[in-house]
Amino acid sequence: MSNIEDAVQLFEEGYMCSQAVFAAFSQDLGVSKEDALKIGTCFGSGMRKGEVCGACTGALMVLGLKYGDDKSRSDEVCEKFLDEFKAKHGSYICRDLLNCDISTEKGVRYAKENNLFRDFCPKMVESASEIVDDLI
Repeated sequence: MSNIEDAVQLFEEGYMCSQAVFAAFSQDLGVSKEDALKIGTCFGSGMRKGEVCGACTGALMVLGLKYGDDKSRSDEVCEKFLDEFKAKHGSYICRDLLNCDISTEKGVRYAKENNLFRDFCPKMVESASEIVDDLI
């Protein structure tokens, strides 16, 4: 199974988007899957506030592990990742992507009623994983 498939599977098993992306790549970069799941837990759903998409933050954690010893390189891949994700999806902000604010009960209800967590979010996990896979 590829890291991309692993990320989608982890998300579909109930892990947060951030956890799924980070954990799928972590072992290749020296962090256990268990530790990556712990580290990534607070970044899902745009840090629970609808901010930067958790799939993106998970991907940025991967890039940090890979390139974090070289600030200019890590800055470059971070910017490249975010630019590419935004070009593909119009934004990397969770509430913009979902068209609702999941930091509110109303937004969560809307997301659930419209199956966004089941139908839309796995596509963001897959997309973020594909981009990060290309960058590493």
